[in-house]
Amino acid sequence: MSRSSFGDIRVFVEVARSGGFRAAAEHLHQAPASVSEAIQRFEDRLGVRLFERSTRSVALTPIGERFYARSLPAIAELEGAMRDLDDQKDQITGTLRLSAPYSAGPFFLDDLVARFAAAYPAVDVELIYDDKKVDLLTSGIDAAIRSNTLLNPDTYAVAVGPELSMSIVASQAYLATKGVPQQPRDILDHDAICYAFGAGGHHAPWGFTGPDGPFTMQPKPRLVANDMRSLLHYARHGLGLAYVYAEIAAPYVTNDGLVEVLGEHLSSLPRYSLNYRSKRHMTRRLRAFVDMAKEGKTIY
Repeated sequence: MSRSSFGDIRVFVEVARSGGFRAAAEHLHQAPASVSEAIQRFEDRLGVRLFERSTRSVALTPIGERFYARSLPAIAELEGAMRDLDDQKDQITGTLRLSAPYSAGPFFLDDLVARFAAAYPAVDVELIYDDKKVDLLTSGIDAAIRSNTLLNPDTYAVAVGPELSMSIVASQAYLATKGVPQQPRDILDHDAICYAFGAGGHHAPWGFTGPDGPFTMQPKPRLVANDMRSLLHYARHGLGLAYVYAEIAAPYVTNDGLVEVLGEHLSSLPRYSLNYRSKRHMTRRLRAFVDMAKEGKTIY
């Protein structure tokens, strides 16, 4: 394979992975016009059309999808081999790309990233807060901080951050009208304000502990949101019971009249997991971040 062919395949994979010429150009540090020209040149040489283009979008053709599926693992492996070159350098450099849920920031991640950036000034950090599941193979993300239910299969994970204490809260007016739940099963008779992951297709179950150990229940939601402060806002307006992190709920209980219920029945959620693809092709910067996260010295 010629050097130009390899370069064009890499551009092709990045356009497919990024979903467009402009996004691919940013990752490749090239001009969008150069990326578009490389794709056109590659298509002309192959004699096939790899992308369907419109003024607003770029999409793989069926043959482009098949070629992408075959070429992506090879390019990912080569990119990993190139990242291995970083391991030969004395200085830890480059860009570390992380993905995490919004809730991880105030609990531990903002502090961890700040300490890491201070300790390794030659490393740039890109932290994207997003609650959706991330494909570590295709996204360009080095590591994702997620709950155990959102981990990628066939990847590595280490526990980071604290255990997460939970609270169920409601307004005094709501409890006066609907009654105070005494047992976990009582939540099934109440209006529930539930947290949703991503676009809302998956709701966080409510965790309890009983004589036989931890268990979960899934009340029917009246209101759903993917931000816990919104859940607390709805609870303050008397719209139901909200299941939220205790640390986030505490100011609202203290200052805004929310009432905690079923506290003695609640279980804590497990720690977050730092999820990454490969130990073999781990860059020095990612190894340094994993090691710092495992130290457990963040401020909780």
